[in-house]
Amino acid sequence: MPEESTPGSSASPSDAGGSLPSTTKKSDENLMAAISYLWILSIIILLTKKDSDYVKFHARQGVVLFAASIALWFIGIVLPFLSPVVWLLDLVILIAVIIGFIKAYGGERHKLPVVGDISESINL
Repeated sequence: MPEESTPGSSASPSDAGGSLPSTTKKSDENLMAAISYLWILSIIILLTKKDSDYVKFHARQGVVLFAASIALWFIGIVLPFLSPVVWLLDLVILIAVIIGFIKAYGGERHKLPVVGDISESINL
């Protein structure tokens, strides 16, 4: 279970001898992991946050969801008669993004079905 902190309960940098408390670093990682589900930001975060396995885990899943969105966008343009199917799959991707965002921000390493398996093949 991730650590929970209440507002105002964390020490200020001056209280900790000039260094940030460990909960601040953890919450920063959780925020970066959550933001990595926001389409193009997933690629940027994956390429820049190489020091955190937790952030990379979620960024990889974000990249897979982003790639699926782009692929569906092209399919919708090329094959407009599939629009209802594309719309439904876009909705599934949006739900996966929301779940991934919430789980990442909460500190969980949640492997999304199908997306998680595909994301494990990304080596950056």
